[in-house]
Amino acid sequence: MTHVAQIKIPATYIRGGTSKGVFFSLLDLPKPAQVAGAARDALLLRVIGSPDPYGKQTDGMGGATSSTSKTVIVSKATKADHDVDYLFGQVSIDKPFVDWSGNCGNLSAAVGSFAITSGLVDSSRIPENGIATVRIWQANISKTIIAQVPITNGEVQETGDFELDGVTFPAAEIGVEFISPSADGESMFPTGNLVDELEVPGVGTFQATMISAGIPTIFIKAEDINYQGTELQDAINSDQKALDMFETIRAYGAVKMGLIDDIKEAVSRQHTPKVAFVAKPQAYTTSSNKEIAAADIDLHVRALSMGKLHHAMMGTAAVAIGAAAAVPGTLVNLAAGGGERADVTFGHPSGTLKVGAEAAIVKGEWAVSKATMSRSARVLMEGWVRIPGDTF
Repeated sequence: MTHVAQIKIPATYIRGGTSKGVFFSLLDLPKPAQVAGAARDALLLRVIGSPDPYGKQTDGMGGATSSTSKTVIVSKATKADHDVDYLFGQVSIDKPFVDWSGNCGNLSAAVGSFAITSGLVDSSRIPENGIATVRIWQANISKTIIAQVPITNGEVQETGDFELDGVTFPAAEIGVEFISPSADGESMFPTGNLVDELEVPGVGTFQATMISAGIPTIFIKAEDINYQGTELQDAINSDQKALDMFETIRAYGAVKMGLIDDIKEAVSRQHTPKVAFVAKPQAYTTSSNKEIAAADIDLHVRALSMGKLHHAMMGTAAVAIGAAAAVPGTLVNLAAGGGERADVTFGHPSGTLKVGAEAAIVKGEWAVSKATMSRSARVLMEGWVRIPGDTF
């Protein structure tokens, strides 16, 4: 029997923030995969190693977690006053689909660096030494992201002493700005309320802040679901009953936010919305045994991604945290002590993160004009990925 040979596709494996993924330049993809559709999805699934019934992604580039089952496609900008278009695909680990419904805030930090290195940014915008401002059009959610990429001797500076909790080694700091992160023409609070009563059959009724900023997110109070808010991954991820509870909350929250019409649709929309729980500041020990004092943080936040508690914090969820914290009266804001806030430092399983947000009432509704945070990014490997030629 004759088998089709493998093909190779130029690709770069990059860590961005607390995530890592396979980056492609659009025009390097085979022609059928240069447009959205079944061929592109099939290619990305095979590259990452999905669907994998063993849940390991052994036969692909994925790392079998929501933070490592990721793909990025970057191209010259189609949007005026931007440098590049950025498309993010969250690849399911054990199911045959790629979720295009949202952004990855962590990998956003690597897009500017990749764009510069790939020659997608006009050379006139790159200083010999200093900071290159890369204007990114996030195509999944139609939003602008600004990346401040350090440049040394005309090249992207990747090494440095900036430490990011959840990442093992220090690297160069990259400033990331998410411009007007809530959906255009829609309320940042889809239900019209800062706090709702979310009824979840079989689980209970909870106070919830449901916000669409960075990524649609459902915030509930840790105490309402019998948690402290200081939990690490194993406390949640080893408890299937808890994971089922969170998925049920997520599904009913998605319906209330208007993201889906029926809870059954949540299965094929794993990337959005996120569900998170918040608590007031208290001392805790991180997953790396680092001691964090209550005085070091404003609140605790734990968030789930793709059905599991995240080992640190998703960048987009951090935007949602910052936006919600900036609005007096949300559960996030109240957990942080209430009042008006321009930034917030929250505790997560791996440590702490500070995120800023500029919020104001516009035409009678709360809106956030910008959310900011610091991240880092580093190329891990570059060359080609290989997949069977009959994949798509």
